[in-house]
Amino acid sequence: MCGIVGLFLKDKSLEPQLGALLSEMLVTMTDRGPDSAGIAIYGGGTKGHAKVTIQSANPDADFKGLDAELGKKIGAKVSSTVKSTHAVLDVPTEKVAEARAALAELRPSVRVMGAGEAIEIYKEVGLPVEVVKRFDVTKMSGSHGIGHTRMATESAVTTLGAHPFSTGPDQCLVHNGSLSNHNNLRRELIRDGMRFETENDTEVAAAYLSSKIAHGQNLGEALESSLNDLDGFFTFVVGTKNGFGVVRDPISCKPAVMAETDQYVAFGSEYRALANLPGIEDAKVWEPEPSTVYFWEH
Repeated sequence: MCGIVGLFLKDKSLEPQLGALLSEMLVTMTDRGPDSAGIAIYGGGTKGHAKVTIQSANPDADFKGLDAELGKKIGAKVSSTVKSTHAVLDVPTEKVAEARAALAELRPSVRVMGAGEAIEIYKEVGLPVEVVKRFDVTKMSGSHGIGHTRMATESAVTTLGAHPFSTGPDQCLVHNGSLSNHNNLRRELIRDGMRFETENDTEVAAAYLSSKIAHGQNLGEALESSLNDLDGFFTFVVGTKNGFGVVRDPISCKPAVMAETDQYVAFGSEYRALANLPGIEDAKVWEPEPSTVYFWEH
């Protein structure tokens, strides 16, 4: 079933509230998928630096001394902020690929959740309220973000199987639905150089969009392509460094609602996820049309 939410802020004065607003939206969707939850926040960042979000089942051991070891390995200063089972590494932008390779060598048990100049991703097994509390999401600021609460139907209940999935710089995706041709697509994308951590069909969708963008399409064009290439039923909410997009398959059997004001654009699997947003009573509220790409960008 799953519940997905997204919030794209037009009004910079709301940015300190992004984490709190998005958390409330996500927790409201708990009964649509109580086995795991995740959230991606876009914000902050320093020019010339990138964030690499990592996760470990044994953070005390894996994160101890990692800054110094990784910095020595890549020949650059590395710092980190640890939040429970996750840590956000600060590395020079041009060193991201090198840092990811070094992590695989230095800490093989650590998994990369996502990387980019603006994105941070936090996801774990458990109820949304527990995940939000564990990572202090309510205190996070940013320009936009997406979230997901999962009811597993096609892969195991694990941290890696939780959404969002990130397969490109500052790109991530959450999904409600099920793809029927993801195994064939996975094989094609592997031949194209993409790597996969799970059997989840949503990771295939994320990699598909990343591949399209890497081959020159913008997010809107990649979402348009997905309507022809992806079989099954799906609602995608996608984030990029500057943008936020939504698309539903031609049948659109999964519930979805959007709202827009002068301050924000919001998405929820159900209206109740949006009900407490500021100014919602004056918002334009609608159900996104089938086979229609919606996209906003700063």
